[in-house]
Amino acid sequence: MNSAPDLSINLLPSERADLRVFEVVAKITQTDIEWMAEQVSAAFDAHKRIDMLIIMRNYEGAELGAIFDAEAFKAQLRSARHVRRYAVVGAPAWASTMINLFSPLTPVEEKTFAIEQEREARAWVDGGMVVSG
Repeated sequence: MNSAPDLSINLLPSERADLRVFEVVAKITQTDIEWMAEQVSAAFDAHKRIDMLIIMRNYEGAELGAIFDAEAFKAQLRSARHVRRYAVVGAPAWASTMINLFSPLTPVEEKTFAIEQEREARAWVDGGMVVSG
């Protein structure tokens, strides 16, 4: 795993250089979001297009500063040009609704999965196919 010990977000290993897998394990702070934005921006600089998988194992909300962070906002703006597929596993109901509602309006393929569907989410991000069973 790649993160500082005091962060609530981990960068998990991936077999693909163009895939970023983040794991949320606690309440998201502004420091977490800034670190994640740096990781994503570096991936955008290294690869024309990337895929992202967010696994929310223990999401406990987010600090106000994390929600309105300028660096995170810049990374979000760049994502429309650089992200192919974006999957979120275990998103709270409100986040899942927002992702599914606005997905048709963005150039990014976005999909949400229940926490027990992590395997299916990984398959979808890797090739667009949902594996059952």
